[in-house]
Amino acid sequence: MSRTNFNELLDAGVHFGHLKRKWNPAMAPYIFMERNGIHIIDLEKTSAKIDEAAAAMKQIAKSGRKVLFVATKKQAKDIVAEKVGSVNMPYVTERWPGGMLTNFPTIRKAVKKMSSIDKMATDGTFDNLSKREKLQITRQRAKLEKNLGSIADMTRQPSALFVVDVAKEHIAVHEAKRLGIPVFAMVDTNSDPTEIDFVIPANDDAAKSISLVINIMCQALAEGLNERKAEKETVPEGAHKGKFHALDYEEEKHEVVAEEEEETEAVGKPEAEAETEEEVK
Repeated sequence: MSRTNFNELLDAGVHFGHLKRKWNPAMAPYIFMERNGIHIIDLEKTSAKIDEAAAAMKQIAKSGRKVLFVATKKQAKDIVAEKVGSVNMPYVTERWPGGMLTNFPTIRKAVKKMSSIDKMATDGTFDNLSKREKLQITRQRAKLEKNLGSIADMTRQPSALFVVDVAKEHIAVHEAKRLGIPVFAMVDTNSDPTEIDFVIPANDDAAKSISLVINIMCQALAEGLNERKAEKETVPEGAHKGKFHALDYEEEKHEVVAEEEEETEAVGKPEAEAETEEEVK
């Protein structure tokens, strides 16, 4: 059964593309027609692609892996923060920190810095600082929270990326492709779909359109998480004593590797890494 229907997509304005003169020829297979100089997206193909992407999302969640949502455009920020946060998936809605994927250990260090500041506030260290030092640290903590707060629990690289507007988030897409991370994306008629693994041809400017697609993806993730939980509960206690549960093995392995990478200090920090760390701060 399809997760959406023609009328629902039509009401949300998913079919509205960009002006004909702004189109990307690679989007031709997903364009139904042109009306008043504006391209109209083929909603039958959109519906099929949504079902395909949702099925893949469900399997990712069921296996215990994470999907990182990226949406820094104004009309998508609040939608992503609310809906994606409800399924406990990481998201970026402020600014994409260069190297978040390709230089992940440095990003993790910035997140640990945020945790260390929180620890200072609880163990009494904060009380021994001057008023000026407290103000500087508080501002630093607020900046880190704004940029990295939503990925604080992401201990390893995500298994997939979901992007709203591939043209705006081209750096994130490039990093994901460089690392072989599959990319899901809402792709409008002015964007290039060739580097996207799961293309969802849709209006990526209208809030209603974004909300509809994000909501369907989050429902699929929630289903996957619920099925994973149900499977874990049906395993008899002690059945896998002394070894990892099959569903947890990959997640545990990656978390251990991530921790080892963070604890390993390089003798000389590469210049690119230093710049990335400074940018995050």
